[in-house]
Amino acid sequence: MEYLALWMFVVLLLFMLSGYPVAFCLGATAVLFTLIGSDLLPNLGISLPWDPLFRTTRLNILPQRIFGSVMDNYTLVAVPFFVFMGVMLEKSGLAEDLLKTMGRLFGQMRGGLAISVVAVGALLAASTGVVGASVVTMAVLALPVMMKYGYDKGLASGVIASSGTLGQIIPPSIVLIILGDQMGVNVGDLFLGALVPGLVLASLYIIYVAGFAFLKPSAAPALPKHSDDFVVQNLALAVLRSLLPPLALVGVVLGTIFMGVASPTEAGAMGAAGATLLALMNRRLNLTSLRACTETTVRLTAMVFIILVGATAFAMVFNALGGHWLVEDFLLGIPGGELGFLFFVMLTIFILGFFLDFIEITFIVVPLIAPIAITLGFDPIWFGVLIAMNLQASFLTPPFGFSLFYLRGAAPASIRTMDIYRGIIPFIIIQLVMLIVIVAFPGLVLWLPGVSPN
Repeated sequence: MEYLALWMFVVLLLFMLSGYPVAFCLGATAVLFTLIGSDLLPNLGISLPWDPLFRTTRLNILPQRIFGSVMDNYTLVAVPFFVFMGVMLEKSGLAEDLLKTMGRLFGQMRGGLAISVVAVGALLAASTGVVGASVVTMAVLALPVMMKYGYDKGLASGVIASSGTLGQIIPPSIVLIILGDQMGVNVGDLFLGALVPGLVLASLYIIYVAGFAFLKPSAAPALPKHSDDFVVQNLALAVLRSLLPPLALVGVVLGTIFMGVASPTEAGAMGAAGATLLALMNRRLNLTSLRACTETTVRLTAMVFIILVGATAFAMVFNALGGHWLVEDFLLGIPGGELGFLFFVMLTIFILGFFLDFIEITFIVVPLIAPIAITLGFDPIWFGVLIAMNLQASFLTPPFGFSLFYLRGAAPASIRTMDIYRGIIPFIIIQLVMLIVIVAFPGLVLWLPGVSPN
């Protein structure tokens, strides 16, 4: 029974194929293999052909581990704060104001609407970070206008789906908070490390859109000068009103983290309070919107934490059965040394992204590979940002890319599913290119953390 731990993944996969929630699949697998691998079954009168691999007394650690990982985890308190901040800003009409302003600002150039979507996606990423809200809002507001003026359906779909996912790499990001907790890395350093790669990725999106518009002008036309879409009475004033408040809020939140004045959790609390204040100033705060924000925050936070509970139980039983030694021996034995390990891990995470959510991948895979990566000499901040960039692709890869689901639900009937799939392929390729860039130029990640006083 040397490979009993590896059978846990087989059973977990079977449970997940049944369609049961992942959190409970993880917990059920942990309970099942606790019975198989411990001395509990013999106490029930069932004899095993092997000695117990861990004793019942060791199971007393499990409640303490779960309490320490979830209930007593100060870092993860930042998750509900940033979720609330993002949802509140979305309810305050921030995305709508930004799209109208950017649409008028860039609409007179070829591909200007698509470039506006990328710019708004990056701004929303730094202020909300809620993928579903960003994708749906841009699909409702920008996609009909793109179709009206003859934009290529694939380009329009792809740019909205991919721009909405920028919130997973541009801080403040829920992905980075969870990665920091699972890897034992300072979340503020991860925010700093991910900022430049996130902005570079958004720039590559814009370069691709501009190149597409140059090669195929009819597929990404400019808005007519007297278009009634995205009407803004005073453009300069609209830019100030739509850009300054969210940028000021983001500047305060990220600035306090980067300068070491506040922890991510404290900065998240300030961000939540600031977003509520902005909504109040814009006269868009009422009991209905407040209730919707709190319900969404509780739902998303509960999903993250219940998966963490199941993953903690799974990881403890897996390690008790010696699974971490098997994984370490396998990964260290991959041909090619450090580069071979890096290629295999990134490929595995990318493939898992076709079928699993980023939260599930982070809680299941990252605790296994992070210690090995650090042993091999990889910088944990650089490695964490590399994983985050890879996980971002999981929102775009079919059949279970969440960004695709959000877009499909909000897109008009004229947009086919194949148009969406065709449109996201170039942006997935850009993300893979960005992975190579980060590997080739680690300074993109490590420069800001190195100069920060934090």
